[in-house]
Amino acid sequence: MSPRQAVITAADWKQQFLPLQTMVDRTGRTRKVLGLLIDEITSTGIESIAVVVRPGDEPLYRDAVDVAKADVSFIAQPEPGGYGHAILCAAPFVKDDPFLLMVSDHVYVSALDGQTCAQQLTAVAADHDGLVSAVQATHESHLASFGAVGGSLFDARRRLYQVQRVTEKPSPTEAEQSLLTPGLRHGYYLCFLGMHVLTPLVLELLARKQAALAPGQPLDLSSSLHEAAGRTRYLAAALSGRRYDLDHRHGVLMAQLAVALDGDYRDDLLAGLVELLAQSR
Repeated sequence: MSPRQAVITAADWKQQFLPLQTMVDRTGRTRKVLGLLIDEITSTGIESIAVVVRPGDEPLYRDAVDVAKADVSFIAQPEPGGYGHAILCAAPFVKDDPFLLMVSDHVYVSALDGQTCAQQLTAVAADHDGLVSAVQATHESHLASFGAVGGSLFDARRRLYQVQRVTEKPSPTEAEQSLLTPGLRHGYYLCFLGMHVLTPLVLELLARKQAALAPGQPLDLSSSLHEAAGRTRYLAAALSGRRYDLDHRHGVLMAQLAVALDGDYRDDLLAGLVELLAQSR
């Protein structure tokens, strides 16, 4: 089943203002990153979107929405409780339906003409009717920034993997011991792209873990995904495209260059970059 709703998490204090950064989109329009994320979602046909934000940030985010065809609502995460807790805050919004989940500090550029990364992911979810995470082959030097999965090849043509293990930000040693995946180059692992199609089972597992946590202990998502892998078919889809993490050093700059080079004014940008490089010392 294709998800009919989407959730964007934007409440983490380290990333809360990244979706409000200004970027130039593929058509040359100056917009907020949030607008680009909503474009990614609405490309799938989803028009009902909830954004989880910190209390008091709703007006800032509402002003950043510039996509008329999207019905965007805002959910306040009452206190910092971790990524999993932010997702649970959206449970009344998604109810008992599968939904597309996206982080707010990534920008996506597809390598397929006419098909966004979100479209690729939701197509897999529609065909296999279950839990699917987008992944990207990532060098072990970047494992400290992402959750990673290990598993077996499920469909070589579509680059789908059956997930057997999920680990949050593993060390290279830990990854080598438990996350090796057939077909990847040495030193590379399947890391989350910041985009998932989640099912009610994941919300159920998150709620159980939340109830068992000590006060103040954050709730993560990866441990619930790991448990879900043992209870249902859980696929990882290696999409044709790239994620650009805005929270990295020069992350916004790199994302802007990637989006612009994928856009209508690629030649103008390349000419400007050549001139800039020629003048730099």
